[in-house]
Amino acid sequence: MHREVGSGDAQTGRTAPQEVAQRTGSSHRGSRRRPAPPSAVARLGERWAPVARRLRPSYPRPGRTGWRRWVPSWRQSLGAALVSAGLGGALLTAAYAATDIPADLNTFATQQDNVYFWSDGTPMARTGWVRRQAMPLKDIPEDVRWTVLAAENASFYSDPGISVGGLTRAVWRTVGEGDTQGGSTITQQYVKNVYLSQDRSVGRKLTEAMIALKLDNRMSKDKILEGYLNTSWFGRGTYGIQRAAQAYYGKDVGELNVSEAAFLASLLKGAGLYDPSLSKANQARAEERWDWILDRMVDIGKLTKTERAKYTKFPQPLDQSQAYDTGRQSDYLVELASQYAKKAARISDQDFDMGGYQIYTTFDRKRETALTKAVTKARKKALKDSPDKAKAAHYGAASVAADGRILAVHGGPDHREQGFNESNATTVPAGSAFLPLVYAAGLEHGVYKERGTARTRVTPESLYNGNDGVPVTTPEGPYWDRSGKKVAARNEGGKSFGNITLRTALAQSVNTPFMQLGMDTGLDKVRETAEAIGLLPASMGPQTPALSLGNSTPSAIRMASSYATFASGGTHTEPYSVRKVTHNGSRVALNVPKPRRAVGAEVARQVTDALTDSFRSAHPTAAPATAEVAGKTGTTEDDKAAWYVGTNRKVSTAVVVYRMDLTKSLEPLPLKGIAGASGADVPYGIWSSAMSPLG
Repeated sequence: MHREVGSGDAQTGRTAPQEVAQRTGSSHRGSRRRPAPPSAVARLGERWAPVARRLRPSYPRPGRTGWRRWVPSWRQSLGAALVSAGLGGALLTAAYAATDIPADLNTFATQQDNVYFWSDGTPMARTGWVRRQAMPLKDIPEDVRWTVLAAENASFYSDPGISVGGLTRAVWRTVGEGDTQGGSTITQQYVKNVYLSQDRSVGRKLTEAMIALKLDNRMSKDKILEGYLNTSWFGRGTYGIQRAAQAYYGKDVGELNVSEAAFLASLLKGAGLYDPSLSKANQARAEERWDWILDRMVDIGKLTKTERAKYTKFPQPLDQSQAYDTGRQSDYLVELASQYAKKAARISDQDFDMGGYQIYTTFDRKRETALTKAVTKARKKALKDSPDKAKAAHYGAASVAADGRILAVHGGPDHREQGFNESNATTVPAGSAFLPLVYAAGLEHGVYKERGTARTRVTPESLYNGNDGVPVTTPEGPYWDRSGKKVAARNEGGKSFGNITLRTALAQSVNTPFMQLGMDTGLDKVRETAEAIGLLPASMGPQTPALSLGNSTPSAIRMASSYATFASGGTHTEPYSVRKVTHNGSRVALNVPKPRRAVGAEVARQVTDALTDSFRSAHPTAAPATAEVAGKTGTTEDDKAAWYVGTNRKVSTAVVVYRMDLTKSLEPLPLKGIAGASGADVPYGIWSSAMSPLG
């Protein structure tokens, strides 16, 4: 039987309805499935679909040409801004909820002392001047508080603990310039002081802001201000305004006037930039900011114009020479060691003042004691014999090992009375103590007598004219000074020695051969050699013939270091006072100087031989024949300084005595017998006692 195509399944003969019914599982022929009603979500979607289609951005924008296709419409811009604001708010809310106020204060709020050790590892000093003393806010005068608020955060009592604009600027500067200065409220600064580290990062800044917001909600403004004033760094080793008042003005915070408080407030900007005792530039900055703070107090209504008019003179703080304030000789050692440690270990003043450092010095306790006793004895004798002259007498001394270690120094009578360190002062000329350096330059570089010729070698046996008044010559002829006079060399006491070997001339401290030797060698070579041996460029005198007779003004440390170069065979190591630094027991990287070749070993030996002759001829019975002792006196033409510099068993000591009335002038005065007679003078007496036993 024929069937029409499409009337059913050609193979089974089922009709379409039957097939549908069978597929749906219906037992009723011809039944149909009813569609499910739309859900509530679907109905809501259908209702808002037209709105969504209108809001959906068409981008690039249709109907526009060129670059205009890529410019968002106002709806798109507004939508993006709202979404960003919503996300930002959500993130800040989450960050605020996730941030807790730390339970423990950081090291900025738990200040420690720094401890110094002798070379044998025993304690030498503890810097108790790292000061913190909490003061209740009620004991800090209100006008003192407002100098700080005027300088740092005038809206403190009304703000929420953060400055949104300042925080944005700080984050921007951090990302763009690696700098987070500025932008912090006092609450934020307090959080940084006591809870966080001082690192400069966006993460730290945001954490600071979150903690500040919470702290502002949980702690009163007065308590926050009290904490801030007691934990902020003011320089000179001080944390807190009470200790700052004592360090800068020698009084308690309750005794400060508004002018003094305004200066202390300026230090919060950075004590290293505003402490006037550090530099002239600091003085200018401090005065400018002090003036601004007082004007700012008038602007915010905390100081009347009449009161402001009273403060026209900058309240100069005390000199910081009282930083250690113990009066012991060891203060000079602590000063040297702290300066070196900070430089060699790259520790900032602020970090160092936080404390917790152990500084292992190179100072030898026995040598320091011997040197101090020797100077003290000489000082007492001078005061007894010549009280009027001795009042202006100064004694500087230093012992330096051949490997550069500073073993002992004498810095002055009392650190509280005299803040500057005599052993490190470049005050008076070296005089004839400089002659060995000229001798070394001639032996090292040779000389030339005629322009354009090769240098010729000089030996200890080379002869020079030792007569007094001999003219100084150059390859072109006599040397003329600026006044048109021929320059002549002079010997002490006007003595003449005829032709004399360089070795003998050095042993007998004859000036004239070395003045000419300096010209023959070249004053540039003399200077170069002196600096290589250990003298600082800043202490070198004018490059005239007088350079060879010691117009340079090296310190006792540097003179001892230069003679130590000869004792070490011609290798020089820069003098250093710290061998190791640890922080709470962990070693801190320290740049310890390395030895370098200054002059040849043979040159060093020849200079030492001549210095040995000098010592033996002046003090024939002072040391055993086998002793390795060498040294010589140093005098100046105008009798304004007397030196003795010498070595014994690889240790070099330099002693200088001079007179200077610091109340009148910085110009050295004639010694007038204070230093004794040549060959038995005060510098040698100190030197021999400090270096004993000789041998």
